[in-house]
Amino acid sequence: MMESDILDILEQVGYDGPLAEEACLLEACGRGFSSSEYVSLVTWLSSRLTHTQEPLITEDPDRCMLDTGRLLKDLCCPYKGLAARLADGDVKDTEERLKIVLFLASELQAEQMVSSKPPADAEELDASLQDLRVICEALKLPDPAGRDARDAFTAVEQQVKVLLKQLPEAHVGDPAFKSSLRPDQWGELEKISGVLSAEYECRRRMLIKRLDVTVQSFSWSDRAKVKIDRMARAYQSKRYSLSLRSAVSAAHLLAARQDLCYMVKTSSGSCREKTSCAINRILMGRVPDRGGRPSEIVAPPPEMPAWQKRSDGGGGHGGNRGAGGWRGGRRAGRWSRGGRGGQYYH
Repeated sequence: MMESDILDILEQVGYDGPLAEEACLLEACGRGFSSSEYVSLVTWLSSRLTHTQEPLITEDPDRCMLDTGRLLKDLCCPYKGLAARLADGDVKDTEERLKIVLFLASELQAEQMVSSKPPADAEELDASLQDLRVICEALKLPDPAGRDARDAFTAVEQQVKVLLKQLPEAHVGDPAFKSSLRPDQWGELEKISGVLSAEYECRRRMLIKRLDVTVQSFSWSDRAKVKIDRMARAYQSKRYSLSLRSAVSAAHLLAARQDLCYMVKTSSGSCREKTSCAINRILMGRVPDRGGRPSEIVAPPPEMPAWQKRSDGGGGHGGNRGAGGWRGGRRAGRWSRGGRGGQYYH
């Protein structure tokens, strides 16, 4: 029933007037705009739809009918011809008056649902505000919450300029990135940063998985099995502190200085001054050769000799067999006793 749906919606939007009962609602809709309760209900709904303290629809029945018809037209009422008939004063049916209340109440309900729903990027806004708070805290500025974003960034810029003047001249080097980008180029830069972040995340996952497998292999020995709980306590806290996502963003590109472009080898003198220690003087002795060179591997011999066709003229004692010349079951090329007449053959 339409009136039941209307009462449910009116309750949800916060209406607690005299038409909150089904009998009263049907009676008021039967009388239409000649009923002060019906006019008050329409005025109450319209005032919350238009967000005005003074409602556009007045308590005067004739003016209320015209203003309601105009409001239905502005809101694109789906009931065909209802707004035009209402503006002409041609709505005399209880069902059509119920439709007017149902439409206005539904629009108000939808508006309240949309306004109460947080924006899709609410988390991003909270993260940005948190970053701005960290900046203001580091610069000893007031909390930016509740302030206009433009004023907060202006205060940050001014404070940074003041602090830079207090530093030595060569304390902050020149930026590595000196160009200025257009808005579309910044968008492309964000896309590149996203692709690189995904690649770095994949590599981090692989390295962390290798770390897990390596640590797991330590627990296979009999001595480690009795200490597996102790190993887990020592490892898990450090394991879960490793982040899969890269923390490098476009902001790091803007903050990078030119000295970042100078690559210093780990074997250079400046680095070895801080990394050298007594253990570097110890030479490792001779270690066993573990092999692993494919070029030095010899193919294994065949399990069975290859079968060959027997040559002509073979057979019998003392007969030649093959090119080597077998005599008396012994190979030619050695002094052996023949099979016939006791002759020696060479």
